[in-house]
Amino acid sequence: MNDWAPIAKEYDPLKAGSIDGTDEEPHDRAIWRAMLARYVPNKGVTGDPHLTLFIARLNLQTTEDKLKEVFSRYGDIRKIRLVRDLVTGFSKGYAFIEYKEERALLKAHRDANRLVIDQHEIFVDFELERTLKGWIPRRLGGGFGGKKESGQLRFGGRDRPFRKPINLPNMKNDFYGEGSAEKRNWSREGTRDWRTRDREHERSRDKRWPERERSWAWGESERERDSKEERSRGRERKDRDR
Repeated sequence: MNDWAPIAKEYDPLKAGSIDGTDEEPHDRAIWRAMLARYVPNKGVTGDPHLTLFIARLNLQTTEDKLKEVFSRYGDIRKIRLVRDLVTGFSKGYAFIEYKEERALLKAHRDANRLVIDQHEIFVDFELERTLKGWIPRRLGGGFGGKKESGQLRFGGRDRPFRKPINLPNMKNDFYGEGSAEKRNWSREGTRDWRTRDREHERSRDKRWPERERSWAWGESERERDSKEERSRGRERKDRDR
């Protein structure tokens, strides 16, 4: 618990697949893929990773000029790289922006997240491929965030941080009445109530038992007596009608 943090300091696919980073077994196949993957960051990417922002959830119609217009408000931009499909040339919906100064980077990271560009709410975070140790991209089963529909939720990032783990030892003590004296007294009182109820139930059952024995001794039950009474009443009515 002392080393716990909502944002991952080192990427672990098993922890990223857990809501609080405490799972010991993967719950989907993508985590297995990420654990078995041996990913090497792209060596063709240039620039300072500590001055680069990751921009995601872009409108597929958004261009580099539009990104430059929006993100130049926070400081001087050195480079913009909008990721496109190699075959079609269409945008894949995410980009990388490198600033000249760290002050501009931090300002954009703070203010540009959830900004609406071309009717799309964007997501802004630091670049993780070259800065976070052990990083595995989403196409190999890793990454952060994700959609509920896909069943591949990932935690430990800005979009979906880890939830604080539950302190299980304290819960166990309280459950078994090892906590405060008030809880122990409450549990004792509860047992007394149950005992008194059981005793009253036994006494009432003992009272009803002799009545049942009498009916059995007479050789007839309550239902038989009721049926005989109804028959006699029916005969009396018939005699009156006659």
